[in-house]
Amino acid sequence: MAQHTARPAGVTIVAVIAWLSGAVDIVVGTIMLLQASGIAIAPELGGAGTVYTAAIVSIILGVITVIVAAGLLSGNMAARLIVTVVQVLSIISSLFIAVANMGNPIGEWLSILVSLIVVLLLWTKAASQFFRA
Repeated sequence: MAQHTARPAGVTIVAVIAWLSGAVDIVVGTIMLLQASGIAIAPELGGAGTVYTAAIVSIILGVITVIVAAGLLSGNMAARLIVTVVQVLSIISSLFIAVANMGNPIGEWLSILVSLIVVLLLWTKAASQFFRA
């Protein structure tokens, strides 16, 4: 019989932060999609296709994060790994968007900060014990 380990408060916080991070990615991606059709996009940044791609990637990563964040609450190791990978991809995507000035840079930097916190909290000693149990 597997030993049950109580879920640390940090894991609950991470699940909520992961959900919020996913929601931010969805909102920012949606805003970018809506704005991209109404503005002239600099060709040196790849044109409208680049903005549409970045927006769609942001939305997809956000949806995955929101769905998988629920698995964190039950101690699902696959959810932990998926959220970690998605958060790293979200950081890369948000960094690209912020540096290229294609979206709201403040929102992108906030998304990066939240994603970093999520990754750090997912890999604490207490969280590791919970996911191993």
